[in-house]
Amino acid sequence: MIHVSFSTLVFIYLFLFMALVFGLWIAFGWSRRRQEAKALVYRVRCRLCAFEFEDPTDTELPRCPRCGNLNERLPFRIL
Repeated sequence: MIHVSFSTLVFIYLFLFMALVFGLWIAFGWSRRRQEAKALVYRVRCRLCAFEFEDPTDTELPRCPRCGNLNERLPFRIL
């Protein structure tokens, strides 16, 4: 039988609990970033009027619904 003091058991319990919390925090953060990246795939920003719109079509130059300007598909990033 292995003899372990009470303080060592408490330390092991707290360490495992904190490792679990940290792991879940990392996993949910990673999942949230992936969902945000998926949401930005079809987003286009007009270079003329700065209007942001969704365009799920495959056209290379989507037309802005506000001003009618043709826009390139550039990677959309949030600061």
